[in-house]
Amino acid sequence: MAEHEYTARVVWTGNRGEGTRQYRGYDRTWNVETPGKPVIHCSNDPLLGGDPALPNPEDMLIAALSACHMLWYLHLAADAGITVTAYADAPVAVGETEPGGAGRFLRATLCPRITVVPGTDLQRADALHARVHDMCFIARSVNFPVDCRARYRVGPDVQTGA
Repeated sequence: MAEHEYTARVVWTGNRGEGTRQYRGYDRTWNVETPGKPVIHCSNDPLLGGDPALPNPEDMLIAALSACHMLWYLHLAADAGITVTAYADAPVAVGETEPGGAGRFLRATLCPRITVVPGTDLQRADALHARVHDMCFIARSVNFPVDCRARYRVGPDVQTGA
């Protein structure tokens, strides 16, 4: 097996001048900095006092799970000779918070809308999703169930117009 590293720098930006002297005296904001890439400004979940206009860790986890699934699906589709011309997902994750404040994800559902060219075997295209979970780095790393409820549209081939 080959190991590889992923790095990022997480920098708290919420010090209002007194640090964490008081629980409500600081912002739950930070930046994700990855060398050579745009900075991502983040905040805590709005349920916990975060800025609803900024991504929070839960947003980023479900987005990473969806993106990893999409990239592997496209790879497997290309290998299988299935032409995908569009792919958009609106994933939903369900979490719970215990009385003491600890939380966790219970499950996630990916809901991709996939456009394929005419003549595509939709059952074969749909079967690829089960194989994605054997490959996707993120899906293989989470400890909650991930379901996929794909919907398909048959549309013209963007290259040929047919």
